[in-house]
Amino acid sequence: MENTDSNSARTLLVDFHVHSTASDGTETPRDLARRGRLFAAMALTDHDNTAGIAEFFAAPREPFAKNDPTFCRRVAGVELSIDPGATFDKFHLLGLDIDPSNPEIHAFMKEVLAGRNARNERILANFRRLGIEMDAPGDSVRAFANGEVLARPHFARWLMQHGYAASIAEAFDTYLLPDSPAATRCFAPRYHPDRARAFAAVHAAGGLAVMAHPKYWRRYWKDTGPEYADAARELAALKEMGLDGLEAHYEANTPEESVRFTQIADELGLLKTAGSDFHGRNKPTITLGMREDVRFIAPFLEAIGAR
Repeated sequence: MENTDSNSARTLLVDFHVHSTASDGTETPRDLARRGRLFAAMALTDHDNTAGIAEFFAAPREPFAKNDPTFCRRVAGVELSIDPGATFDKFHLLGLDIDPSNPEIHAFMKEVLAGRNARNERILANFRRLGIEMDAPGDSVRAFANGEVLARPHFARWLMQHGYAASIAEAFDTYLLPDSPAATRCFAPRYHPDRARAFAAVHAAGGLAVMAHPKYWRRYWKDTGPEYADAARELAALKEMGLDGLEAHYEANTPEESVRFTQIADELGLLKTAGSDFHGRNKPTITLGMREDVRFIAPFLEAIGAR
């Protein structure tokens, strides 16, 4: 039977989860804006700060093609690490289409950054116990952060540069994960603020609160059974608390995971987004941009367009 839906074969290139040198990415906000000129929309979502947003928006705008008036929709965002809940693993929240000058979200980010900085000092102390000094004058890991947010990929790059690891993945596996070998583990847990407060801060900034990479929130998702039911109940509670959407399509998802997260978002009436979690050279296997069926991504584009 012939498909008469004019949108059935249409796709859009988008990415609502991108990191720059303002946190742990390796490309500047300006360079990301340039690379996104062929996208329908792109969000800059650095960790716990919006320092790169002004540069991202100030970058010259280029149309899709000569004589084409269409431009990439640039979206101000942030990625916040928050409390995952007692029985869950990891919760990163994307605040999308936020006002980066909003004082409430700035106060919240300041609190989160204080927790991140305290965690970094514990990581540095753990490396010192191994005889590895990463904060010496003229040779500090902080130089990799360009004065912005210091994060574990910066530690990994320092370790590579100094011969302690052959790759970022090896640096993480050996030193920087909760399950790294006990003899070399330098991982330190960090402060995770309350979920309801995070949702409220994003909403105060006029944004939408979207769960990033739900595959990491609950590691052992099943399509049916008690694990799925528990997660569905918790997501329903999070929606009541203020969660607006799920990053249902994520670059590292399996096809089955993308179907699962799309299904649960539809069941709960949550918006669906797509994001790569691009970090440049710090995550070299991840490419920028997600090619999405317009029927999948249009509701989210409409949601931010109506705000």
